[in-house]
Amino acid sequence: MTRRTPDSRPPSSATSAEGAWSAKMDRLRRRARPQNRLRICDDDDLRQRYEDAEQQARRARFVAEANPGDEPAARQSADADTARDEIRQLLDAASEFLTFRALPRPVLEELISQHPPTEQQAEDGSIFNPDTFPAALVAAASVDGMSREEAEELLDGWSTPDANALWDAAWKVQQESRVELGKG
Repeated sequence: MTRRTPDSRPPSSATSAEGAWSAKMDRLRRRARPQNRLRICDDDDLRQRYEDAEQQARRARFVAEANPGDEPAARQSADADTARDEIRQLLDAASEFLTFRALPRPVLEELISQHPPTEQQAEDGSIFNPDTFPAALVAAASVDGMSREEAEELLDGWSTPDANALWDAAWKVQQESRVELGKG
């Protein structure tokens, strides 16, 4: 029987497991929070050209994958991808982007608590005040530095679908999960 003294080290397997856990915890701490990017482009023709090019590239890729070894189909797929990428570059140049990042859970919960629903809104099932919370969240989640007043201006001044897209970009990233439960 081996006797351990207070100065003796734990078995190497315990040290190895602790080191592995420590490394894993370091990686978990360094995970980047999810981000979501909203494209804003007023050039309807360019957006439609990109959608058409994306659809053509998808079709060409489907044909090429369904016919392995068909060189013309593979070439057509590559050409369609190139055409789509060229139009995407034009679309990117004609677009503005707003980027939103998921807030840490306690920060989001605090923000929600700062915008409680009215009695009627709570009766309707709201967990926050839909009149004040959206601009606060858009501003808080903005990577670009948008202020609450600027968020409010955009939410109030844009068309309903565009304002909803702005809200969705900031809200959906708060709901994004990158973990899954599974069998080991």
